[in-house]
Amino acid sequence: MGIGVSTKDLRKIYTSPPPMAGPAARGRMMGRKERKKFEIVALDGVSLEISPGEVFGLLGPNGAGKSTTIGILTTRVRPTGGEARIGQFDVWRQQVEAKRLIGVVQQRPNLDFALTAREILTFHGAYYGLPSAERSHRAAELLDKFQLTERANDVARNFSGGMMQRLSIARAMMHDPQVLFLDEPSTGLDPQTRLLLWEIVREYNRIGKTILLTTHNMEEADALCHRIAIIDHGRVIALDAPAALKASIPGGYLLRLHVSRSTTELVARLEAMAGVREARQNGDRIDLYADRGGPLIGPIAAAVAESGTELYDVHISEPSLENLFLHHTGRSLRQ
Repeated sequence: MGIGVSTKDLRKIYTSPPPMAGPAARGRMMGRKERKKFEIVALDGVSLEISPGEVFGLLGPNGAGKSTTIGILTTRVRPTGGEARIGQFDVWRQQVEAKRLIGVVQQRPNLDFALTAREILTFHGAYYGLPSAERSHRAAELLDKFQLTERANDVARNFSGGMMQRLSIARAMMHDPQVLFLDEPSTGLDPQTRLLLWEIVREYNRIGKTILLTTHNMEEADALCHRIAIIDHGRVIALDAPAALKASIPGGYLLRLHVSRSTTELVARLEAMAGVREARQNGDRIDLYADRGGPLIGPIAAAVAESGTELYDVHISEPSLENLFLHHTGRSLRQ
């Protein structure tokens, strides 16, 4: 039986600037008494129930709260409030027990670059108490799986970014964790390496492991995840299977129009057209959610021309998670 993951009303409020802000920026933000107290709400009551053996995705823009959620569940970030559990263990009250069940791949490789690939894996196995013979065998298996055998005795500093990412994932799997956390694992990977990663994730899941990943990649979320939670501004705004989420978009298709002048009259006229389910105005951009794409171009162009407005561009998107995010937030996932 696999291990599940859960959060309940999880909150995180940062009350000091992040370290990367630098001393000067920190001084500007915190050194003046007249300034308000620094406060960023990263998570605002996130509740998730991830089933044992599920591949679960967290989808959202930068700053949405995905990495903070992962940080709390992997004991790297202390929550301000709420509850987080790995199986039966509270991740902050029972950190040792929780850590033994998880493997973690962070956004940026944090390898010891002075060690060889084989040493990185065997040292990690030793840290988790694997016997010498077992960790040697396990390391050899993972090096082969991640296509690193030929570079097993090379130091990590000489690896490409994609090789470092593969090695980071292999290291996280070295002690055979019940729950694997992947924080944007395919960022910067070439298409071939990304497909290799996807197949390894699927294979690991097939033996009953629970996997939680964050991603900006719509195709990745659609291909791998049983369910997805879309997060924005620290809140879950949608949660379901990818197919069900896409089916929830009015009409499915998104037609994005760029016009010289958008009026409420034009928007109302477009929304009344056969096949159009919903129209939204955003400056000189009009988003139409419809049950078809190309066949509407002619009627749309005619309606725009008759309104005395010029149509600059039309972009058609088929049903996708990107469209779902746009529908819920009004902005692109990558903004």
